[in-house]
Amino acid sequence: MTNTKPRGDPAGEDRISARLFRRTMVVLAGIATGLVSWQLLQLILLLFASILVAVMLYDFARALMRWVKLPFYGALTLAIILPLIGLVVVFGLFGTIMYDQFSDLAAVLPSQVKAITRWLEGSAPGREAIKAVTSYAPKMESIFGFAQSALVNIGSAASGLAVVIVAGVYLAAQPGIYIDGIIAMLSPARAAQVHKSLDAVHLALTAWLKGQAIGMAFVAIGTSIGLTLIGLPSGLALGLVAGLCEFVPYLGVILVSIPAIMIGFGIDVQTGWLTVGVLVVVQQLQGNIVQPIAQRRLSDLPPALTIFALIGFGLLCGPLGVVLAVPLTVTALAIVKANRPAKVAADEKLSAG
Repeated sequence: MTNTKPRGDPAGEDRISARLFRRTMVVLAGIATGLVSWQLLQLILLLFASILVAVMLYDFARALMRWVKLPFYGALTLAIILPLIGLVVVFGLFGTIMYDQFSDLAAVLPSQVKAITRWLEGSAPGREAIKAVTSYAPKMESIFGFAQSALVNIGSAASGLAVVIVAGVYLAAQPGIYIDGIIAMLSPARAAQVHKSLDAVHLALTAWLKGQAIGMAFVAIGTSIGLTLIGLPSGLALGLVAGLCEFVPYLGVILVSIPAIMIGFGIDVQTGWLTVGVLVVVQQLQGNIVQPIAQRRLSDLPPALTIFALIGFGLLCGPLGVVLAVPLTVTALAIVKANRPAKVAADEKLSAG
């Protein structure tokens, strides 16, 4: 009696092999996509910055269509020209004052550093602090190397900004072409979900940009008025810088506070403490009154998430990652919320209500 082994189903084995092959290829494609994305990270960030510019121009053009009753391309042209006219008017009216104030700021800072150094030398802890700073001070060769790299970075930043603006104009002029191109590569079921996600991202970025513009304007105006009232030199220039730096939450106020406080204490102790008071009051009003009201009506981003996003994107992507950290986080949250199961979204609405 011969013993024969039962043979398996060849068709079933082929199906299993094909399924395993497909899954393996999907995993390999995902790994390859991740590696390519990491190599092109700066390009992806520039693309996202262009999308931000496009959102601003597109929404401004749509608003002008409602207000002035213009066709879209006429409104978009006006949306590009009006900010340029505004910059020309501002620099025409205040350009000389701001130039003088920035020149005074550059001239005053070295003397204030010397004054603070003399003040520190008057005490033992101060002398220890100076000694510690001096030991970590870079050598002249390092300074020249840093200056050279800084000039290169400024040049690349200027060219990158030009690319972002031009690409943003093209994206704002014909957004449908690019959206339809993305949708065309997907199945009908996936296309509907991706379209929903893109709409959610657009709404979230629009709301965040409106809230951020309100906060930046408040900080610029409040800081300029406050520093001018206490008699601090270059109050208008410092206020303008404070407003622009407010685009990066938390970090911007630190950057602008250092020169302002140095100038204040360089004049006298009272002016120094008044400078600290003005900066604290403006930031408290902006953080506890203006921004919560704007974000409650427009967009809602948890402060802790903002801080960790700044740190995380800064470590991963460098300075450009810090600048774009918050809008990237807003985008990620919008995508997550748009793809939540309907039951989860309904439960969150009930708990919020």
